[in-house]
Amino acid sequence: MFRPKILITGASGFIGRRLMERLFKEGTFSIRACSRKKYLGWSGGVEAVTVPAINVGTEWETSLEGCEAVVHLAAKIHEMRNQDADTLLEFRRINVEGTLNLAKQAADCGVRRFVFLSSVKVHGESTMPDQAFTMLGPPNPEDAYALSKWEAEQGLRALETESGMEVTILRPSLVYGPEVSGNFGSLLRWLKFGIPLPFGSINNRRSLVALDNLVDLIITCIDHPNGANRTFLVSDGEDLSTTQLLRRTAMAMGVTERLLPIPPPLLDLTFRMLGKPELSLRLLESLQVDLSFTKETLSWIPPLSVEEGLLRAVEPLIRN
Repeated sequence: MFRPKILITGASGFIGRRLMERLFKEGTFSIRACSRKKYLGWSGGVEAVTVPAINVGTEWETSLEGCEAVVHLAAKIHEMRNQDADTLLEFRRINVEGTLNLAKQAADCGVRRFVFLSSVKVHGESTMPDQAFTMLGPPNPEDAYALSKWEAEQGLRALETESGMEVTILRPSLVYGPEVSGNFGSLLRWLKFGIPLPFGSINNRRSLVALDNLVDLIITCIDHPNGANRTFLVSDGEDLSTTQLLRRTAMAMGVTERLLPIPPPLLDLTFRMLGKPELSLRLLESLQVDLSFTKETLSWIPPLSVEEGLLRAVEPLIRN
């Protein structure tokens, strides 16, 4: 049976590994997995390629041979600090120049569709409560990572017009799942060990997306006819306050949360005095996305509820 071949970059990363597991299980596509270092964790039947660096000079012709689609996950991820000019240049080198170099070679090799993982940060860092980002809203990237993603999107749209290759762009909100790192991973560990947290009185609203929901949408966009040449926001479809998130996560773990009702203005002042204003942004402010365009255009509903997503996210911590 013929199976279309797809190239997945960043295949050994947090999102890539889960995507690979799902694709291999379903068996719909022939998979070529690209990672920066040699990765031995693939199942038999996966064709592995190693690309040490992604930049304007990377040669992709061999990796792209015979591919119907590309899912481009590899990127330089965002950093809380170090937003100087040199950092922006590095983000552009990988996330803009590297992405467009791959996409141009993909078009030249006859790739039908290019799926690009961008970020909700293209829209900005926060929203007013119940005033979610929509696809009609203007871009407002506020840091080097977000700007690099926006510039890559613009370059891909231009290439789409020039080459005829279909481009699908996804802008996920905060992704959570098993073995997640960053602030979310830290909060999981603190909850597990019963550490008191000063987040019992936060009434913000934040959109999140379970790893398996994001993976499901990525797979949908590989060949969905309505996915061509469009951009989609991604979330679970239910927004939570930081306090609600911690309580539901503790429930999923089977532990009792210890949340202290510290007023948010006092928390904000504390974070700023500690030189960590970014924590105020992530934990106290709202960031919501409107999922309606994604659901209506693709006839897509997130397969996991927030409760199911959290259960999967905490499973490794429960086992250990």
